[in-house]
Amino acid sequence: MIYNGMLKIRVYKLFIFIITILIGIIVFFNQEWFLKQYDKLCSMYYIYKGDKAFSKLKLQRAIDEYNTALKLYPEHYSAWFNLGNIYVVFEDYFSAVDAYEQAIRYNPKMMIARMNYGIVSAEKLGDFDGAIEQYNEIIKTKRHLISIPFVYSNRKSYKINKGLAYYNMGLAYRQKSLYTGDDIFLQREYLRKALEAYKNAVKILKKDYDPRYNLALTYHLLGDYNNAGLTYCKAISIAPMNYEAHYNLAILLRHMKYYKESLDELEKATALITETDGATNRQRYIFDVMNEVTRTILSDTEKKYLLDRINKDDDVGKSGITYLHGKIVASDELDKAILKNFQTCGSIELFKED
Repeated sequence: MIYNGMLKIRVYKLFIFIITILIGIIVFFNQEWFLKQYDKLCSMYYIYKGDKAFSKLKLQRAIDEYNTALKLYPEHYSAWFNLGNIYVVFEDYFSAVDAYEQAIRYNPKMMIARMNYGIVSAEKLGDFDGAIEQYNEIIKTKRHLISIPFVYSNRKSYKINKGLAYYNMGLAYRQKSLYTGDDIFLQREYLRKALEAYKNAVKILKKDYDPRYNLALTYHLLGDYNNAGLTYCKAISIAPMNYEAHYNLAILLRHMKYYKESLDELEKATALITETDGATNRQRYIFDVMNEVTRTILSDTEKKYLLDRINKDDDVGKSGITYLHGKIVASDELDKAILKNFQTCGSIELFKED
């Protein structure tokens, strides 16, 4: 029994020795791979520290930690992405684009890195072609749709990313049109490309104000006043408390000589501008336009229209307004009436559906 026990121990030690030798041989002939795994393990520690610093808004420390990690393991695309976002905060846009480019290099399907790359390139660096290239990559990249009922689905996020890519592409083309100088034909070509991008965007982002408003603006710039008017009205129905669509529709209506309708929209736009929007300068400009419109309204018919409006506005009982100690008191009825007023595009009947 003692002999058998000693034999087992010796066999076990021999087995351990052989395994150790084999591991040593494997390590010797694969030193680069093992060193890379060690560096990768160390980099994860620095990335953890970088993420922690980032979450506490200690941005310079986060940059240092991420850079240390990426020297050890450059393939960590999430670290590159976070680094790019931090550089944007510091307004170091060239470094931000370089970081996003590295993230895309190691993960070509990282759509959010492509999106940020495009936005920074177009809006901060004026590289419209580089931005459009990234948006095209987002649009044509096919993702595997995963759907687990009641648990997870990436179908919605995939569609939204595609819609945003079309929208941002439209912005890039429109911005590009501003740098064509006196080349009117080239300018209109870029505007038409912007128009197509916005059309695709609104098919996906149906309830979003910005794509719809920018589609209307592009129709306006291209001289398609009918579609511009219809689309401004659609934007107003989506977000009635945003002043831009009201104001641009007023300018369009004034150009088409619909002065009464223009005045309606100008008044709404003026009421919606807040101090944070730079109300003083913008309101002053709108008041100037309003004065020009009202000066144009000289006929008895137009004057009667203004009087009718004043009388309707004074009809307190029908408006749902309550007075208390000489002040107007807000009510649910008043809120609904105000929202309905801003949401109603009275001039839509002037435009024809295709």
